[in-house]
Amino acid sequence: VGDRPVDHLMANAGHGLGHAFLDQSVDDWRHVIDTNVTGTIYLVQQIAQRMVDRGQGMILFTGSIAGLMPGSFQAVYNGTKAFIDSFAWALRNELKDTGVSITTLLPGATDTDFFERAGMADTKVGQSKKDDPAMVAKTGYDAMMKGEGDVVAGWKNKLQAAMGAITPESVKAEQHRKMAEPGSGKDTGEIYQKPWG
Repeated sequence: VGDRPVDHLMANAGHGLGHAFLDQSVDDWRHVIDTNVTGTIYLVQQIAQRMVDRGQGMILFTGSIAGLMPGSFQAVYNGTKAFIDSFAWALRNELKDTGVSITTLLPGATDTDFFERAGMADTKVGQSKKDDPAMVAKTGYDAMMKGEGDVVAGWKNKLQAAMGAITPESVKAEQHRKMAEPGSGKDTGEIYQKPWG
């Protein structure tokens, strides 16, 4: 980027990590935190300051509906997305009178290599029907261009987010376990399992 002005920033760095937290190496979970949290907010701080100085700009964070629930067998990843979801709303409020807008995209399972790279190909969520990445990207881009605060991509994910707002955390953690526990995808008999039962 150098000294060039940036009008739109899509902060879309993300790295997943499946399996039980106690089975994960420190290097692996630190890489997830460094990518999803530290790297993202470092980049945003550099670009957002320049946007504020110019009095204009739009930033799109890729959060996740995973940040709305305790992520059994994805505890670090879900925790980083909870941070991003919250951080983006806080920054939106801080910058509300600067001419810079902040939007958060909250996708669900998306048809990318995410689950294979996270070691979750054998889970129910890893084997589930996923959203088209082009649809997810367009949903986020359109919301950013309208200056919306957040947007959930996909009707199934909107239902999950709505149900999550009224479901106890212990229930959400158990439901997430059923989706993300290693080996849970074997012989499921269904392509898509609803996380809320």
